[in-house]
Amino acid sequence: MIEELVTAGAATASAGALYVMAAARVVKQYERGVVFRLGRLLPEVRRPGLTLVVPIVDRLHKVSLQIITLPIPAQEGITRDNVTVRVDAVVYFKVVNPSDALVRVEDYRFAVSQMAQTSLRSIIGKSELDDLLSNREKLNQGLELMIDNPAVEWGVTIDRVEIKDVSLPETMKRSMARQAEADRERRARVINADAELQASKKLAGAAQVMSEQPAALQLRLLQTVVAVAAEKNSTLVLPFPVELLRFLERAAPLPGAQEAGASPASSGQGATAATAAGAGEAADPEALAAQARELAGEFPPGTSGDVDEERTDAEGADGSGDAPGEGGTRG
Repeated sequence: MIEELVTAGAATASAGALYVMAAARVVKQYERGVVFRLGRLLPEVRRPGLTLVVPIVDRLHKVSLQIITLPIPAQEGITRDNVTVRVDAVVYFKVVNPSDALVRVEDYRFAVSQMAQTSLRSIIGKSELDDLLSNREKLNQGLELMIDNPAVEWGVTIDRVEIKDVSLPETMKRSMARQAEADRERRARVINADAELQASKKLAGAAQVMSEQPAALQLRLLQTVVAVAAEKNSTLVLPFPVELLRFLERAAPLPGAQEAGASPASSGQGATAATAAGAGEAADPEALAAQARELAGEFPPGTSGDVDEERTDAEGADGSGDAPGEGGTRG
């Protein structure tokens, strides 16, 4: 009798161990268990740890709650400003309701992938090229909303959507490069013009100060000489005032004065004196005054009148003039 009880107890323990082995399930920390009993969904979701199900009757499906990274294949489309582009993105989502993820949609991964591709093509058609290149944050938010609205019914929530790359045609890349180069050249010219304007104002102020204080110009010339002579070279700098050039330009003889210098010999001494006077004026006012006094000594004030009277007498002797003697002879 005791042997039969021991045998029955051993058989029962073996059957219990086999039942436990067949019914035991382990759910990991990042998973949740959904049980279908004879095809019907049980409302209770199994938590992480060891759980038991009825063998042959229950079916346990494990659903991961981790964030899933789903790359979206590159989609080609035409933007609102008629530019053909290829855009690829990535979607980060997770399951928040394991029961809906298994019951409401056949394959929630594939459903999210197809919805992401469709939404990406729609975003490309509604956006401009500049938005795709520089305003991606706003497009990411719009794309996330477009995918998240139907995914909520599937027990899935979209965590984040990112546009990875925007591929442009080669012609468009060259055009954008030329545009950027032209814009940089424009800014460089504006900066140079602004610098020239500021420099001209500063130079005008410096010139005004130097005109009020002539010694400042001489000091500036000496500073220039020091700057040139700082290095070991054989350059000799001689500052030449601009005022001296202007003085020489005013003192230069005019073409009319040169023609007057080629007049008859009777006025040669006067022309020579005038030329000498011009040269003396250009050279020194005191020297000019001295030459004028010398010329006044050679030709006294009455000389010109005596010469005219002698010339009149000579004409009367030759009979070329209308002398009173001709009238008496004729009579």
